[in-house]
Amino acid sequence: MNQETTTYYAHPSACIDEGARIGAGTKIWHFCHVMPKAIIGENCSLGQNVFVADGVLIGNNAKIQNNVSLYTGVICEDDVFLGPSMVFTNVYNPRSAVNRKGEYLRTLVGRGCTIGANATIVCGIELGHHAFIGAGALVNRDVPAYALLVGVPARQIGWMSEHGERLHFENDEAICPGSGERYRIIIDRVEKINTAL
Repeated sequence: MNQETTTYYAHPSACIDEGARIGAGTKIWHFCHVMPKAIIGENCSLGQNVFVADGVLIGNNAKIQNNVSLYTGVICEDDVFLGPSMVFTNVYNPRSAVNRKGEYLRTLVGRGCTIGANATIVCGIELGHHAFIGAGALVNRDVPAYALLVGVPARQIGWMSEHGERLHFENDEAICPGSGERYRIIIDRVEKINTAL
């Protein structure tokens, strides 16, 4: 690969198949493999030994840590963080002797989500924007925006701000201790309060 003709960086040990689309400013490190129909946005970072399959979509500014495989059906929106060795699946009931390539399920990782190290995301679900999945969690159902989940199977234990801080609600409102942004809770969902004048 001629690095002078690209707008991204790929380590010499990385395998970038012809036809892959990679945005400007993205860095792809040691022993990664990006398949032909993968689309990766701008200013992303793919750590060592990351695999990106055909049809995977990765938005801008994604941070993908070492040893993560993104299989066909995975869609990551902008600003997603995928922790080291976290796992996606794309078939719900795999069998070695049964070909289920036509049964890949879509998994959506919403804008700003964080998935901790060694977490597992079972296919066919959606993680709402800015959800926060703790290390080692097993997620097998849809997750609301801003939700904080931990455990096996994962259970919701609270809410997180866009800044990555735990939210504590009083009278249905919370202030992020890191950014000062305000949030409100409405029954079983959280939204950021627009403070623009």
